[in-house]
Amino acid sequence: MELKIRLCVALLSLGLCLALMSQVRAQEDPDDLEMDMEDAVDDMQDEDIDEEEQKPPASPPAPTVTYKAPEPMGEHYFAESFDKGTLQGWVLSQAKKEDIDEDIAKYDGKWEVEEMQDTKLPGDKGLVLKSRAKHHAISSLLLRPFVFDTKPLIVQYEVNFQTGIDCGGAYVKLLSQTNDLDLEQFVDKTPYTIMFGPDKCGEDYKLHFIFRHKNPKTGEFEEKHAKKPDVDLRTYYTDKKTHLYTLVLNPDNSFEVLIDQTVVNSGNLLNDMTPPVNPASEIEDPDDHKPEDWDERPKIQDPDAVKPEDWDEDAPAKIADEDAVKPEGWLDDEPEYVGDPDAIKPEDWDEDMDGEWEAPQIPNPACESAPGCGTWQRPMIDNPNYKGKWKSPMIDNPNYQGVWKPRKIPNPDFFEDLHPFRMTSFSAVGLELWSMSSDIFFDNFFITSDRIVADRWATDGWGLKKAAEGAAEPGLVNQMITAAEERPWLWIVYVLTVALPLVLIIVFCCTGKKSSASTAAEYKKTDAPQPDVKDDDEEEDKPEEEEANDEEKEEKKSDEDSEDSADNEHTDKQKLNEKSEDDVLRRSPRNRKPRKD
Repeated sequence: MELKIRLCVALLSLGLCLALMSQVRAQEDPDDLEMDMEDAVDDMQDEDIDEEEQKPPASPPAPTVTYKAPEPMGEHYFAESFDKGTLQGWVLSQAKKEDIDEDIAKYDGKWEVEEMQDTKLPGDKGLVLKSRAKHHAISSLLLRPFVFDTKPLIVQYEVNFQTGIDCGGAYVKLLSQTNDLDLEQFVDKTPYTIMFGPDKCGEDYKLHFIFRHKNPKTGEFEEKHAKKPDVDLRTYYTDKKTHLYTLVLNPDNSFEVLIDQTVVNSGNLLNDMTPPVNPASEIEDPDDHKPEDWDERPKIQDPDAVKPEDWDEDAPAKIADEDAVKPEGWLDDEPEYVGDPDAIKPEDWDEDMDGEWEAPQIPNPACESAPGCGTWQRPMIDNPNYKGKWKSPMIDNPNYQGVWKPRKIPNPDFFEDLHPFRMTSFSAVGLELWSMSSDIFFDNFFITSDRIVADRWATDGWGLKKAAEGAAEPGLVNQMITAAEERPWLWIVYVLTVALPLVLIIVFCCTGKKSSASTAAEYKKTDAPQPDVKDDDEEEDKPEEEEANDEEKEEKKSDEDSEDSADNEHTDKQKLNEKSEDDVLRRSPRNRKPRKD
């Protein structure tokens, strides 16, 4: 019984899983699920039916979330929610990119401040990249420059790929504080301190964290790239939801990259950047060259080896099988292919232009019943005397010196920077992007040195969006019903996945063994003794049988006491007979009493 219960539970779970999988598949791949059954249902819906009957019952309205613009609370360097509805404080680039075609060199991509296309928070506005296949550049000054000293850096902002993302970026640049910084001339080569944010092209999903490190010896800057996150970023780029991207840099050189306040990448600026911040202390000598007599061959041919005298290099690899015999019935005079006797020369065949016409070749019908046609040739077999070209065996090279490498010398450019966190100060934030997708939504930029202040800003901004999106999403049952209304064939899946486990539960759990009464009735038809088989019914009847046997024994004992002692021998025989009859009665259903409820 326990096995049946487990089987029923497993089947029921399997049915529910199939229903959920079909519903999820219907949501993720709607284009792949448009089948002929859906077309048939569409045709049925086109019939002349009353419009009121076709309307589905109105679903209860989703709970609404009231939008309130976030307000920065605490120390911060930059805060922008775009809820004023203008680009006030932002500067559009008027520059052109260098070293590219003049037609695409301009930063003429359009920016707008507007609500999201499918907003769940009326009144919530953001910065939207509007143009496809164009260069965009826009920037804004911080309240004051950020200086890397003893306080951490927290940068966060929101991104929503409203129409998906094909190829393009949504990263932000923290522009370095320089004397010649001109936001109207903001281009790709404008110096920046940090570049952070999502980027995607093809199937390569990236989340950049790049900082420019200054070489203390040469004064040159070099980009240092963080390792790639271990998590799958595909969902964040394709679900068309608003996501919060956060970068945390600490004075101890540790860093964290978060999406929706969940860490997706972390490490240390000294150990987890490529190329490393500090160069190697030793390098290969560029002036060192391999000697001409340096032998790098680990194996060489044995110079003392001699080819054996019986080695025949001219022996063929294959020879004719001399033991082969031509099969009986082989037709030597019949060709393997003959001209098609039913073929007819085309009427437009021109022998002057096309040459003499010949019927197409077909297999010779005479060869179908024969083992073969044409000239018989012995089959080829491997030549047992074939050895091929002789080569000297390989031996260890006594002059092997190993693989040559140039010697190591101290690195003249070596330095050790143990505090890469102390980067170049930055005074502006900018977006310099090129994208094949439009309507990329940016919102709630925030830069601070206080983690608590950043979390509060995130709660008031992104947290409100998340709550609104969650409130607008229907429950699981509603999602399944909605999917079935769009794809009616899903009702069949739902019915099968629910009905099948129910039927199996009824079959396995509600049907049992035959009752003991029916079994006893079968034995009543004959006087044959019932087999002594232990089962659940017999275990239950044991107390009743023992009680009956005890009563019989007491009656027999009283009868025996009243009899004459002279008849002991007769009494013993009688007891023996009664005992045998008692054993038979025990095994017979006639002796059983009705079971008590």
